[in-house]
Amino acid sequence: MLLHSLLLGPRTWAPVAAELTAAGATVVMPTLIAGEDLAATVNAALAHLPGEQPIVLVAHSNAGLWVPAWTTWWPEADVTRLFPDAETRAAVEAEQPRLPVSYYEQRIPAPAGWDDRPCGYLVFGPPYDAVARDARDRGWTVAEVPGGHLHQLTDPGAVAAVLRRFRTWTPPA
Repeated sequence: MLLHSLLLGPRTWAPVAAELTAAGATVVMPTLIAGEDLAATVNAALAHLPGEQPIVLVAHSNAGLWVPAWTTWWPEADVTRLFPDAETRAAVEAEQPRLPVSYYEQRIPAPAGWDDRPCGYLVFGPPYDAVARDARDRGWTVAEVPGGHLHQLTDPGAVAAVLRRFRTWTPPA
């Protein structure tokens, strides 16, 4: 299950979904909308997956702290480098929501015991090094694919390869 940032849309995972599907994986990408019951949306999508197989849940970025469209937060040259081409950028930007300030004020509770399951963290690079260290400290498997914030768009094959390996990793005893 590939979950997009609430500040972008599912198109950010489409290339990785294609890679994983080509490798024989069943992939679901629910459309998440801020203000809706995200847990219900994810649970509904989980119902479409085979119950007897392990599930890899991949969530991409909270993406920041501002309400305007995500791709307007940084200088144009920095944002342009995140996308493989203008067509992909246009498709992703078409899905960008504008969120109310209340979105950033909410706390989403974690279900009890979620951290007891095998977890992993895939980092593309700074500024998420501290989060990766925290994941390691929790005993999670941490992998790095050096790249930009939307690396799943620019190198979906490398990202999909790491996600396929996450299925076989187990946390240390």
